[in-house]
Amino acid sequence: MKSLKVIISGGGTGGHIFPAIAIANALKAATENIEFLFVGAMGRMEMEKVPAAGYQIEGLPISGFQRRLTMSNLIFPFKLVASLIKAKKIVKSWRPDVAVGTGGYASGPLLNVAAGYGIPTLIQEQNSYPGITNKLLGRKVNKICVAYEGMVKFFPKEKIILTGNPVRKDINNLESKRAEAFNFFGLKEGVRTVLVIGGSLGARTINLSIAKELKGLAGIPVQLIWQTGKVFFPQAEETIRSSETKGMKAFDFISRMDLAYAAADIVVSRAGAISLSELAVAGKACILIPSPNVAEDHQTRNARTLVDSNAAILVRDSEAFAELGTELKALVKDEARQKQLQENIRKMARPDAAEKIAREILNLIC
Repeated sequence: MKSLKVIISGGGTGGHIFPAIAIANALKAATENIEFLFVGAMGRMEMEKVPAAGYQIEGLPISGFQRRLTMSNLIFPFKLVASLIKAKKIVKSWRPDVAVGTGGYASGPLLNVAAGYGIPTLIQEQNSYPGITNKLLGRKVNKICVAYEGMVKFFPKEKIILTGNPVRKDINNLESKRAEAFNFFGLKEGVRTVLVIGGSLGARTINLSIAKELKGLAGIPVQLIWQTGKVFFPQAEETIRSSETKGMKAFDFISRMDLAYAAADIVVSRAGAISLSELAVAGKACILIPSPNVAEDHQTRNARTLVDSNAAILVRDSEAFAELGTELKALVKDEARQKQLQENIRKMARPDAAEKIAREILNLIC
């Protein structure tokens, strides 16, 4: 029996890489005799993360286009042409049955070439406001899997399928993990617990705002699981030590995010698409501080989708240092508000997104 061959392209950030790997895993679980080839951008994190997940990857010499005059912009056209040439070689030699894109630099050239050869193509858009690559690809691909309603503003209506974003399976059924979670972090059960996350590199605005409010939070009382990123971690540890607060734990990186979610009653987070999808599945009351350093301000647009459904609280990055502490302390004290936010964000959860996307991919070729 001939094996099914799938090319998946996406990367640059974990928000593109994780969905790509989750989709591959779902396809592998759904059918036998299937081969995968990932295509990423040379020097980007997918070249390390994808092989670590057990998949083969090829790199294109593509890079991003900056929104200002830089040397990298001057060589961008040459990198694009080189990437298109290499993408053609990959597609012609590997002969995939289907090509899937999850966003990022490499998905543009790869999906463009695959569509040009008549290969069935699908893109997965994580955000409520798509990036330029997926907007352009939307005209050429066969199907577009989205995570939010209202995407007809950006894509042809007949191509859109609402699937949600793939999330880690270990964040389902968190209630059964609460006792293990408190033990893992060395915290007490029965005390309101706040999880602060800013991505693997940390978020300076969030970190500075939490550091400022540490003593005030301790007086509520509340426990804190604070993921700082590597750069801010020494400062966070010193702040906790000097303030002599109890139940405040800082980590440069949290390896067991399922347990962090399980312990948390409230989450303070950036508003990346995958983070929001995880928060919905986890069913957590959250305060969102969108990063201002992303294309098209898409994190604010993502957050607005939740806020408009009364499923989250929004604090702008520029106002976080002054307002985050006030908003957080008010929410910690307001149990009814927490429950309301939890109920509303759970309504937006799509825990089977990866399986739905896998079915759509298989429907393209079977």
